[in-house]
Amino acid sequence: MYLYYLIAIMVIVIDQFTKMLVIKYMEVFEQIPLIENFFSLTSHRNSGAAWGILAGQMGFFYIVTGIVVVGIIFYMEKYAREDKLLAISLSLILGGALGNFIDRLFYKEVVDFLDFIIFGYDFPIFNVADSALFVGVVLIIIATFIDEKKKEKL
Repeated sequence: MYLYYLIAIMVIVIDQFTKMLVIKYMEVFEQIPLIENFFSLTSHRNSGAAWGILAGQMGFFYIVTGIVVVGIIFYMEKYAREDKLLAISLSLILGGALGNFIDRLFYKEVVDFLDFIIFGYDFPIFNVADSALFVGVVLIIIATFIDEKKKEKL
């Protein structure tokens, strides 16, 4: 089980390191195009959740993150011991939630910097923690489908 907590710690370390680089070397709103009309590093701050919803509601985010972290740890300890995919999924979500929580705690906003334009749509700017959250949720959906298929065979 400790391996899965190590995954969460790795997500946090990579997330915080990349955000530190953005804070140190880029001005807010500065943009560095890496792949023209597709991918840029853009220094952005978000005081809300995804797409800026609930901006400035730090107390709400502290409470929700605390509940989510406790729930994930409980679920990992109780249900994910025999399901590696579920454990990895929860590890990614735990690391992502804590990565953004650290930003909210110290900066009162989340540092975002990964900026993609996909088929002409300027996707909201995000970070490593957001990526881990997204991948973790997708893997939980896959794990759920696999679990349901196993139950159907019984």
